[in-house]
Amino acid sequence: MIGILGGTFDPIHFGHLRTALDVMQVVGLDEVRFIPLHSAVHRDQPETAAELRLQMVEAAIAGQAGFVADDRELRRQGDSYTVDTLVSLHRDFPGHALCLLLGMDAFNGFATWRQPEKILSLAHLIVMRRPGETVTSDAWTQALLAANQCDDVRKMRNEPAGRILIQELSQLDISSTKIRSLIAAGLSPRYLLPEGVMQIIDKNSLYLG
Repeated sequence: MIGILGGTFDPIHFGHLRTALDVMQVVGLDEVRFIPLHSAVHRDQPETAAELRLQMVEAAIAGQAGFVADDRELRRQGDSYTVDTLVSLHRDFPGHALCLLLGMDAFNGFATWRQPEKILSLAHLIVMRRPGETVTSDAWTQALLAANQCDDVRKMRNEPAGRILIQELSQLDISSTKIRSLIAAGLSPRYLLPEGVMQIIDKNSLYLG
């Protein structure tokens, strides 16, 4: 199974990396593909140029077996829709089950995504829940979860798509917004992100405000 983790990665940090590693090890994913988006639909637009965000992802995952930087959304112009990315991945990796990794906040807004039912027909969802987070009471989301939730990873491996796994994660209180704010205030974000990412930020004078 191939894990898919998308985001602005502006910048990528240890919260992204530790989460991806936890899920890869617990679920038994063969790899996790980090896919920086081109143009955000449900969040603020990235501040940093696509090329530099991809460089930061490549630097962050260097040396970790099973972590792959994937630039397909950066090569595709216009808004980055998950359904289009999954269709593209199925063309490139026929016969491989795809697992879309998303946070609880994203899952709670899943009903507003483009073609959510088609997304679920193309991939399993792995919803990463941190302490204190709960699923929305929205009727559509509750019905989707009731019909498709799976607690057995082995069952997911035997099906091509359509299952939803709620995966408990330890708390890592790190965010790209916090890192950008620290740098803009003249403070160091060291130990929140990999040294290779720090070097790219320093070299290109990113996030100085």
